[in-house]
Amino acid sequence: MLWVKSLHIVFVVSWFAGLFYLPRLFVNLAMVPPGSEAERARLLLMARKLFRFTTMLAVPAVGFGLWLWLGWGIGRGAGWMHAKLALVLVVIGYHHGCGVLLRRFIGGADRRSHRWYRWFNELPVLLLLGIVLLVVLKPF
Repeated sequence: MLWVKSLHIVFVVSWFAGLFYLPRLFVNLAMVPPGSEAERARLLLMARKLFRFTTMLAVPAVGFGLWLWLGWGIGRGAGWMHAKLALVLVVIGYHHGCGVLLRRFIGGADRRSHRWYRWFNELPVLLLLGIVLLVVLKPF
């Protein structure tokens, strides 16, 4: 079980690293001046590659977590686990939302400001904080 838990932690940390950086690329994309096509193309390439890689990290993170929960029974029936799973669903939704925003950037349809993306970039920090506090403290 400790191997599975260790792999879960490694993939979650790696997944979140991507979720921390991808919206930062969105900030930079929102700040690209009109006519700077080379800069925009470079940032879009970086964002597409990072999103793809981050998605590949999310799959084993969720898979190992499900293995711990369903296979080993960790947190089964506990209130903290229900709250953690709810936050994990929000993280998955955030990840999906990053994909939607990336497709808008690729299509040239995004009109949000870099300030909006700076605030959007803070959400995974809060989600990770909540998840870690629930897992470590098990408050209910």
